[in-house]
Amino acid sequence: MTSGLADLVRAARDAGDINRFIEAIPYARFLGISAAAEGGILTAKLASSDKIIGNPALPAIHGGVVGAFLETAAILQLLWTLDSIRIPKTITITFDYLRSAGPHDTFARAEVTKLGSRVANVRAYAWQGDIAKPVTSANANFLITPAGEDANG
Repeated sequence: MTSGLADLVRAARDAGDINRFIEAIPYARFLGISAAAEGGILTAKLASSDKIIGNPALPAIHGGVVGAFLETAAILQLLWTLDSIRIPKTITITFDYLRSAGPHDTFARAEVTKLGSRVANVRAYAWQGDIAKPVTSANANFLITPAGEDANG
């Protein structure tokens, strides 16, 4: 991670505003991703827009967009809660598409289910309107770099 990104992560943590970091990610800006933190838990938001619709006949948000949104939410949760300022690297991620995601704002939360010295397991889910009715869930494993350790270390 370049020192510029590291500085953005630090500044976002210091200010308590993860959006300072999100705004520096062109893909996240393009998709319309933002987040709010409350008590160490991030709730990410994917703003509804015509550019993310994959099936205009339904209409429904493209599954790849929902998947990318969940992966981003998981990475953001890790960055927000870990001491590391390095971007976690995805090892594996699987998605369960549970129902169609309509043309509405979509929200996501991620939970770190296991945190090892080099690997973190994260579960994430996305919903629209009713948190009890997720549209997609994900399980992911990320390679993490402990604080103070070089990326190659």
